Amino acid sequence: MPRLDAETRNMILDTIRKYAEDKLTPEYLLELDHKDEFPRQVLTELYDSSQLGLHLIFIPEEYGGLGGGAYDIYRITELLGSIDLGIATGVLATCLGMDPITVGATPEQKAHWMGRVAEEGLLMAYGATEPQAGSDLAALTTKAVPVQENGRVVGYKLTGRKQWISNGGVADLYTILAVAPGGPSWFVVEKDAPGFSYGKPEDKHGIRASNTAALFLEDVYVPADHLVGCVEGQGLAQAQAVFGYTRLMVGAFGLGAGWEALRRAIRYSQDRVQAGAPLSQKQGYTHKLIVPNAARLEACRAYIEWVAEQLDDGEEDRATEGAVAKYLATEAGNRAADDAIQALGGYGYTREYMVEKIKRDVRITTIYEGTSEIMEWTIARDRWQLHLKTRGAYYQDWAARLETVHQREPNNGAGMAALALRALAVILERCRLDKLTRQQHILFRLGELIAQSEAAAIFAERVVQSPTEAISLDLPTRQALSRIYARQAALDVATDGLRWTIGAGQTDPRLADALSLPAIYQAQSGLLADMDYCAAQLNQTFGN
Repeated sequence: MPRLDAETRNMILDTIRKYAEDKLTPEYLLELDHKDEFPRQVLTELYDSSQLGLHLIFIPEEYGGLGGGAYDIYRITELLGSIDLGIATGVLATCLGMDPITVGATPEQKAHWMGRVAEEGLLMAYGATEPQAGSDLAALTTKAVPVQENGRVVGYKLTGRKQWISNGGVADLYTILAVAPGGPSWFVVEKDAPGFSYGKPEDKHGIRASNTAALFLEDVYVPADHLVGCVEGQGLAQAQAVFGYTRLMVGAFGLGAGWEALRRAIRYSQDRVQAGAPLSQKQGYTHKLIVPNAARLEACRAYIEWVAEQLDDGEEDRATEGAVAKYLATEAGNRAADDAIQALGGYGYTREYMVEKIKRDVRITTIYEGTSEIMEWTIARDRWQLHLKTRGAYYQDWAARLETVHQREPNNGAGMAALALRALAVILERCRLDKLTRQQHILFRLGELIAQSEAAAIFAERVVQSPTEAISLDLPTRQALSRIYARQAALDVATDGLRWTIGAGQTDPRLADALSLPAIYQAQSGLLADMDYCAAQLNQTFGN
């Protein structure tokens, strides 16, 4: 996948920031939220090629776009998520709507549909989810019945209902997943097709600036060349092919919203004086509500950037890594926003302050594009198979590599991350020997621990070798954040892993010894000093 040069990417980011400063003021965004109003004019301006042309990032150059890569789109979606997740979701919906075309369409279809989106600035919607099927795309009920003339299929009639569709009531083009005789297939439907309609906007908890509506299809006729790829039965494979990419984007939303909430909490802490000193100087505030969130978010950033680079290098099958990125970043963003409300006290609980809105908005990121629970299951299923295939060597080998990193860069937290991976390998093997993954809850908890351990490992590996350019935190601060995160990951894997395996009936009386708990507890040495340092640096970097 191509990637924009740094100068072009930074110009786009600066243009978005300037637009937001001028037009997307907090007052305006709070008004949209209060009115539950979709700002069509904003999306029109964002898609106007003479102004921003934001949609062009998602479209290859040969079809009139800019051809942004996964890294470019992560940077842009993180920024959009920090501004307003409702508006960001409207932009994401166009990207999602184009995904079946991107991965499955014929060259002629790509030229036609992507060319139209690029030239006309069309809004798109992605019509997969149904009222009863939810995330289970295999349980679809929307049907595509072939229409034949002289023994040749000339079109299809689509009948069914879609639910929770972003841009559902405002899009110009829709990609609809329906069951054809050859299997699930994607079709392109135009907004004015006879028999096609949409419901009233959903009255949502958050992202109220986005439009979410049900779609209704009653014998909606589409020509045969509107079947994506012109071959039936490719729909599920086409949907699966982009999960690593689309879930990375949603993870970037959680990252952006979480950091915006955290920045607001940091600024508030410098103005709010309690017992003769600002909250920014109190460990009871910074070490609970600020520093752990910064560590979680930056671990997620490292993982997101790692996955984005793999996608840009042409690695196609990154659905598991995309699931890890989405799961961790959206949960971290949700936690940061929740803690920001706590950090602002009574003010944070009122709708006058943006952190309350951010918390309501970011909550959806743990639900759409696959819930956190679906992510846990996906991660555990795939990594469990890897553990079996390598006979338990996968995480042990990774831990050995981290120990080498630790010898070279002892301040990265790599040794602590290695402890997490070795404990994880022990827990996975014990689950195999005692057949504990027959318990669904155990499998899901393994997904959580796997994600946390991998993020700790990637953060420690990349903090020096592949420093991020996306946030203005210096290297010593990011190393301290990596150590904080790795310590927590090791502790959680060992203690939670022990808890759940014992709870499920594991049979090894010496399992606790095998987890190196004394070494993991000893690794907590220096934790408060690291938190003190990070609190001071975060205040200096993001304060007033």
